[in-house]
Amino acid sequence: MFLKPPPGVINATTAPISRQGTMLIALALLAPFLLYLGTVRSIVSVWNSSETFAHGYVILPISLWLVWRRRENFSLYPPKPWPPALVLLGLLGAGWLAAQLGEVQVVSQYTFVAMFPVAALALFGPRLAGSLTFPLLFLLFAVPFGEIFVGPLIQFTADFTVWAVRATGIPVLRSGTRFELPTGSWSVVEACSGVRYLISSITLGCLYAYLTYRSTARRVLFVGLSVIVPVIANGLRAYMIVMIGHLSGMELATGVDHIIYGWLFFGLVMFVMFWIGSFWREDGATVSTSAPVAVAASIAKAAGTPRRLPAMVAGVLLVCAFWPALALVGERANHNPAPVRLADIAVTAPQTADFADWKPFYMTPDARFHQAYQAGSLPVSLTVLYYRNQNPEKNLISSMNRLSGYEDAWHEVDSAARAETVAGTPVTLHEGILRTPQGALMVWAFKWVGGHYTGSDYVGKLWQAANKAMMRGDDGAAVMLAVPYDNDKERTRAALHRFLADQGAALDQALNATRTH
Repeated sequence: MFLKPPPGVINATTAPISRQGTMLIALALLAPFLLYLGTVRSIVSVWNSSETFAHGYVILPISLWLVWRRRENFSLYPPKPWPPALVLLGLLGAGWLAAQLGEVQVVSQYTFVAMFPVAALALFGPRLAGSLTFPLLFLLFAVPFGEIFVGPLIQFTADFTVWAVRATGIPVLRSGTRFELPTGSWSVVEACSGVRYLISSITLGCLYAYLTYRSTARRVLFVGLSVIVPVIANGLRAYMIVMIGHLSGMELATGVDHIIYGWLFFGLVMFVMFWIGSFWREDGATVSTSAPVAVAASIAKAAGTPRRLPAMVAGVLLVCAFWPALALVGERANHNPAPVRLADIAVTAPQTADFADWKPFYMTPDARFHQAYQAGSLPVSLTVLYYRNQNPEKNLISSMNRLSGYEDAWHEVDSAARAETVAGTPVTLHEGILRTPQGALMVWAFKWVGGHYTGSDYVGKLWQAANKAMMRGDDGAAVMLAVPYDNDKERTRAALHRFLADQGAALDQALNATRTH
């Protein structure tokens, strides 16, 4: 429920706080933009480079407008600085620092943006900040998050489309996220995942629910629909486009026009969803008509600058400034100016000609090694991608790094986790099956992070953050073994297992030698 001032206060148009107090609050809320300028730039960079997150530019203006709509609350609840919020602000700062050490950009961005609602809690107090909860938390939608859902959404869209086409009575030959109809071939790629629809729908759905409903149940229900509807709608969109292409002999909906059709369909679905939701709208808010006169008297008495506000502003600035300063010290200590010279990997197996043109879809490393060997009856290729002084554009562990790109000739059709041993260390590595029309590969992939092996991106990030916290640098490498795959998994796995057992020690020695040079 939205609160409005009681009688006698409703005509107040300004908060009961002096100009000096307003300037102090503005200083405390604007300073983080300068203190965390690198994180601000990373957010804006994603807004500029991805249409999926271009809406980020309007989030702050909308949030400020929502606060302005509740401006009477500043009269109803005069700011009362609340020191316990500084503890939470410090925890967010520590989380930001840990994310910086581990190069987890999205966590850095979320912790930075979350500092603003917490700083408002420290400056305004629980009552005033609590009455502005949604406008303050709406800022979190500015963080460009959602790329992690692209893979699952692509898989769902492919599953839904193939099922729907087959249900229509049309034969489909499927390979991963690619499938063929009698009239032509189709592929579900990143642009077809529906992640743009999903993120736009959730953002608009939350805003619509806040402005339209007062009941928590109705708000939750509508937000839930804003999550489910775009996912189903994107599946229907993909099916519709495939059917248009099939029925037109691949003359329609095969180029840019299928994206236009998709946005038109999505816009129609969103319009219908909001139109239906309007039938249960709850306009206006309940206004109290019996507030005690003492409230108005306390508000008048509180006019001016709250006694503890200057000290709280200083506390917010100090807590916010501490973590970037610490990060700067750590960055300088961990930076290794030496160029990467990947040490020779003393593989004892004889070299052979490469058997595939596959290359992993990874950010450009500082050093790269690739060689094929003859290991028994099957050839095995070894690929090592080595990284040092990592940043958002050059990162070992990133959602952008995959065994194959969504539009590559090679595409992953199956994956599993497999327990193996590397140089005496148990590792749960990633096993992927990659295919092209000409053949297939089985790939084992894992990571080496500062002397530790892991197949988990999360564990790898923890090792990276721990190494940097101990001033040991951020060296890391992606290791991939590939073998031609003829649908005999046990024979292929045996070749990979034997190669890893025989050459694991040589690989480990080379990686550690590279780190120390």
